Amino acid sequence: MRRSLARIALVAAALTLIGATADSKHEFDLPTYAGAYQPQNADERGMWMVDDESERVTRDSRLIIRDEALNSYVRSVLCRAVGDDRCGGVRIYILRVPIFNASMSPNGTMRVYSGLLLRMRNEAELASILGHEFAHFELRHSLEDFRRRRSSSDLLAWTAVMGALAASYGSGGGPAYGDYTIFVFGAVARFNRDQERAADIRGFGYMAAAGYRPSAASEVWRSAMNEADATSAGRALRSRRYDGVAFFASHPTDLERADTLSILANRVSGGEFEGRSAYQAAMAPWIDQFLADQIKLNDFSGSEYLITRLGSEGWTAALLFARGELYRLRANPRDLPNAVDFYRQALELNSELSGAYRGMGLSLMRMDRKTEAASVLARYLQLKPDAPDAEMIRSLVAPQ
Repeated sequence: MRRSLARIALVAAALTLIGATADSKHEFDLPTYAGAYQPQNADERGMWMVDDESERVTRDSRLIIRDEALNSYVRSVLCRAVGDDRCGGVRIYILRVPIFNASMSPNGTMRVYSGLLLRMRNEAELASILGHEFAHFELRHSLEDFRRRRSSSDLLAWTAVMGALAASYGSGGGPAYGDYTIFVFGAVARFNRDQERAADIRGFGYMAAAGYRPSAASEVWRSAMNEADATSAGRALRSRRYDGVAFFASHPTDLERADTLSILANRVSGGEFEGRSAYQAAMAPWIDQFLADQIKLNDFSGSEYLITRLGSEGWTAALLFARGELYRLRANPRDLPNAVDFYRQALELNSELSGAYRGMGLSLMRMDRKTEAASVLARYLQLKPDAPDAEMIRSLVAPQ
């Protein structure tokens, strides 16, 4: 009961950021775009200089995905969400990093990780994340955070001086200083959480104005919780707590975010655009690579959850092949028959999928079904005679 009340209190606190007297018809209206923003003072100019150098490093990184079509598509989603005028100065960099993350710097640099793209099922879900990150930029959260942290460090410095003076006069200022340090860092964390809540709400406003299906935003965070729980269960770890915020947490819990965004979605009429087919078409050239990167994380249960969630929208040869690889690489005796079955299903959808023949053949070989394995691997060699592992595979199928 206490956990439920705490959860309700957190969501209620988040919703107060919208404004108690908001007109429901206009509460998600966006402010008028004021034009391209430039740094206004020494603090901002300094931050922009640092970010400009960071952007140059990012731009030249080997992790950057330079596929023009994919970059153009992701940019089109951002522009539809926030408007062409707002997105005009944003530079988007897609990095091949298999984790669920995106960020935006004060100078207009947005970084989108491949792990985020893999986890989205449609354009509406992607728009909710891109809109959230752009909201941080438009609301100048990085500058506010910098000023808050600098003020806090100044306070701590003066408190340390006063504490030392008090101690020198026998007043025992040490413990008081320690307590005050905890208080200051806790206040900074709470400030960051409030920024995240404000960005969620502004980002939701972008989605609502663009006509995207509003409930997609909350589905992203419910999926994040489910994946995290699956990972914890697979590693025999305790699941995270979602019913309360840690004192030093920089973000609200995923549950609070999902509940808040669900409530907001119920207050918006219309807007049913998902963009599922367009999203899948944009991802098609990269889905194999992104899935392979995910499997290399050695997180069987989390990857299994992710693949089956994507498969709930319709199983493809790529997803079935990835699931076969996931089970084959774990290689418990019970996994190998499952892997063979997944490869077979993938080949029913794409009979030219060479990797599925390879995976199936290697699985059958491990199961001592060598005659069947040789036949399957021979088909792999027909399709990929110049494969990097061709000589190794030929040695497996050669008569003994």
